Amino acid sequence: MPGNDPVNRKLSFGQTIRAVLWSFIGLRKGSEHESDMARLNPVHVIIAGLMAAAAFVAILIVIVNIVVSQA
Repeated sequence: MPGNDPVNRKLSFGQTIRAVLWSFIGLRKGSEHESDMARLNPVHVIIAGLMAAAAFVAILIVIVNIVVSQA
């Protein structure tokens, strides 16, 4: 069965989040990127990307609020 092959198996949502976070930072080995691209679930990538972007914006808002309230 193709689903049981460890090389062809789709990544879990947690592994997809890890791949998306590494891509946000920009630190990723080319070989890891190539191996993950074939195994990533596009729906998981979209959801993880939206979650990471929302978390990034929320962190920026919190930092700005802290800086502005202390000024």
